[in-house]
Formats: sequence, C-alpha cells, structure tokens
Amino acid sequence: MTDMKNPFEAMMAQAQEMAKAFNPALESFSPKGFEQLWPTMPKEFMEMSFGRGLNKDGLDAKTRLLLTLAGLTMLGAQSDTQIRMTVRHALEAGATKDEIAETIAQMSMFAGIPSMTRAMEFAREVLDEDKEGDKDR
Repeated sequence: MTDMKNPFEAMMAQAQEMAKAFNPALESFSPKGFEQLWPTMPKEFMEMSFGRGLNKDGLDAKTRLLLTLAGLTMLGAQSDTQIRMTVRHALEAGATKDEIAETIAQMSMFAGIPSMTRAMEFAREVLDEDKEGDKDR
C-alpha cells in the first residue's frame, strides 16, 4: 500500500527541507518573522516594481496596493501576513488610513462582514504600530 500522506503536508515538508539546505537558519521560518525582516519596501522601489514601471500610463503603486488589499479581503482575509504587509506598503505608497479603511469596508458588500472585520483587524494592527512609531519620534 502507498502512504496516503496529506499532499499539502508533504509539499510543506519538502519546502522546509529545501529551505534548511539553502540556509540552516530558515529551519524555524515564520511569516511573522519575515514581516519583521523587511516590513516595507521603499516607495520608489514599489513604484518601479508595482506601479508605473509596468505601464507608464497605468495605475500607480498606491492604487495597485489598494486593489491588492481589496482582493485579499475578498479571499476571506485568510492571509494575515499578506494583509499587514500590503497595508504597510500602501501607507508607504501614499495611501491614507481612511483610504485603507474604505477599501476594506467596500469589500463587505462582496466578501461579507466577517471577511471585512478580519481584514480590518489586521489593518488596525499595522495602523497601531504606526501610532506607536509616531510616539517614539
């Protein structure tokens, strides 16, 4: 008989082994650790990579990031790390706190109140970090 392992578990185990082979420190990798490693890309890099670097007459990085935030909310706000990082990057790209909140709130009509609430909680974590940073200055 064949081993009926969960394919996702097998894939994750293989990825962890590869990560250890590349860098033994990655043995204890966590998404939150990645957030702390590089919490925000510089605005100029985001604009080059995600903004008008793709299409000079297209969407700017701020708009693309707000659309990404809307999409992540629509997916049920399952990806806490991605939402927090997108909020950080949207702020860096010039989005206001109100624009971020409005983007998430708009998705309640399509994704439902639970998804909106969950995404808003993740966004608040970042916005609260931002307030704490302002106190230190």
